[in-house]
Amino acid sequence: MFHWIRDHNRDEARKRTFPPEWEAFVRTNLPHYSVLGDTERSELHATMQVFLEEKDWEGCGGLDLTDEIRVTIAAQACLLQLGLPHDYYRNVESILVYPSTVMLPEHRPGVFERVDGPLDANVPILGQAFAQGPVILVWDAVLHGARHPEQGHNVVYHEFAHKLDMLDGSADGTPPLAGRDQLAEWVDICSREFLRLRGLVEQGHKTFLDAYGATNEAEFFAVATEEFFDRPFALQKQAPDLYKLLCDYYRQDPAGRLNRICPKHGED
Repeated sequence: MFHWIRDHNRDEARKRTFPPEWEAFVRTNLPHYSVLGDTERSELHATMQVFLEEKDWEGCGGLDLTDEIRVTIAAQACLLQLGLPHDYYRNVESILVYPSTVMLPEHRPGVFERVDGPLDANVPILGQAFAQGPVILVWDAVLHGARHPEQGHNVVYHEFAHKLDMLDGSADGTPPLAGRDQLAEWVDICSREFLRLRGLVEQGHKTFLDAYGATNEAEFFAVATEEFFDRPFALQKQAPDLYKLLCDYYRQDPAGRLNRICPKHGED
């Protein structure tokens, strides 16, 4: 009965007219939106309607949680799932949003520990995703990253990539995949590129992927996701196998979208 009611409510939410003011927020704050096709935009709108309705949202640290904040975050989170079979981030119940850099306590929650409210201070972060808890985001970082994809840093993509990774129960840089062949290809390519990044970082060389991706496999997947959506030409040029792998996983081709809009477009 619960699943029937949930599915009915989702169908109703997907059918609602997407508010024009919400679309204005997305169009202004998410440049990627302008290169989506009509079918993709319609699906993004429908997915966002469910996502916005089902998740618990909380403004923390004195933040007034406006529609612009919620819609801007939802658009980016749902963009990741645009081509995936999904259950609207079933492992995300709540999203806590702070106005600016938040400090985490020295104690880090364990894998099975829930965090249901605002946090205290000590360790500065711009975002964090907990396996059995909320996604924490900082609004000024969210807005800056969304409006400036050329910089390749997007905290929403990063934290929700972690949530995709965690769908199989562990944050190991490998989200649920289609089968053994895709898993074997994933391990081969991601291991090679992760070790290449780590080696360059250890030697003090400049890297096209953020050096934070060399921390571990989970951070590598999150950082690669940021690059894939924000600077697809750079990733395609520097790591073509990794770019194709992420195309196959996300079932999207951000570089192809940009080329359709501006065929001579490219990145150094």
